[in-house]
Amino acid sequence: MPRLFAGLVDDAAVFPPGNAAVPDAVVAHRRHRSAWYADLVGPLLLPASVVTAGELSGLVDPAEGFVIGLIGDTGIEGLPVALSFLPPDGVTARQIEVPVAKRGEDPQPGLAELIKLAEGLGGTPVYAEVPLTFGLMAALDTLADTRAGGLPIAAKFRTGGLAAELFPTPVELAAVICACRDRELPFKLTAGLHHAIRHRDPETGFTHHGFANVLAATLAAAEGAEVDVVAELLAATDPLRVVERARAHRDAERPLWIGYGSCSIEEPLTDLIRLGLVNGGFEA
Repeated sequence: MPRLFAGLVDDAAVFPPGNAAVPDAVVAHRRHRSAWYADLVGPLLLPASVVTAGELSGLVDPAEGFVIGLIGDTGIEGLPVALSFLPPDGVTARQIEVPVAKRGEDPQPGLAELIKLAEGLGGTPVYAEVPLTFGLMAALDTLADTRAGGLPIAAKFRTGGLAAELFPTPVELAAVICACRDRELPFKLTAGLHHAIRHRDPETGFTHHGFANVLAATLAAAEGAEVDVVAELLAATDPLRVVERARAHRDAERPLWIGYGSCSIEEPLTDLIRLGLVNGGFEA
């Protein structure tokens, strides 16, 4: 697995549209972690509500060192409870991700609450999901300042969902990527990144960002490209331009973009193989 794609795709099997049962997701995640493409795969993402309900109980051997990413679907205030419900042996929360505001709300109060929580987590990385609306740039300033002070906190943005307004335009997403670049602020993405290349979903009519587009755009931003160039790469539907930029950086560490969650690991892996960015085969 080329270094550029290491840890790119977190295992979001229990989230829509996959909606896998937790026992099935745990078994499948073990298979991913032992496969030839294991370096592509991040932790299994689990909602705080699932953990608090005890659905991990009896599923994990204390000796296996099972790693999850905790998603704060019950809010910032629900995270300490969920963390207390993790099995004391065998399960580690590698990262915590939680929305700090709804669309149109000021994200600063939620950020302040999350920062206070993060200060007591002993260095566990925390990702604040910030809406691409009111107060965005000020929130990025707060995150960058806090991170510069030594707290492992970063940004997270939504790139899709069940409504058209949840899909940012290429220019909107390019502006956010460049804003993070300017602040030296890593970021994660969530939702909508089902395939490598930008495409229109025939069932919903929504145009989805491609994860290879995002990768190429982020590489360009890290090299100093401005919003217009980054937006062009996000908007590209011809794979050639996107793939060539990614191919040229296959052996380099991925800048800025930590990765994203996908309910399918096979879909992005298949796209990477078809585009010639990863060599190999796999058993679905």
